[in-house]
Amino acid sequence: MATAMYPPPPPFYKLYKDYSQDPDSAPSPPPPIQGPYVLYGASYTTDDVLPGLEEQGVRQLYPKGPNIDFKKELKSLNRELQLHFLELADVLVERPSQYARRVEDISLIFKNLHHLLNSLRPHQIERRKQAVEDITRRREEAQRLLKEALGTLDGQ
Repeated sequence: MATAMYPPPPPFYKLYKDYSQDPDSAPSPPPPIQGPYVLYGASYTTDDVLPGLEEQGVRQLYPKGPNIDFKKELKSLNRELQLHFLELADVLVERPSQYARRVEDISLIFKNLHHLLNSLRPHQIERRKQAVEDITRRREEAQRLLKEALGTLDGQ
């Protein structure tokens, strides 16, 4: 009995273009969603915007404003986290019934650390985009120079 290694594609694949043949013969898939949308009852957006901690109902432990020293604040939060872990260990040994407040404090510090790290992401993404644009520009320049050199060689 012979069996196929993979199952055949679902029948709806015929609705979309076959780019190896005539590109105008079949309809295109729908364009990607832009802006807000609802999925499973929750609202989402395609805009990459990091909401503030206050918008999420979390108290911010580091200073507000555009001129944040990320390195200094991350170190400060890390030291505070270590201190709270030591206090939690002490509370668990001495007064186990009072651990909940310490765990909430640790959770708050982690949320602040996470938010601070995520606010660094746009800068990293922008740097990568600039690097890709620079590489693309240099590649196009190199291709142009090669075409000129080939044209010069063909003319001789």
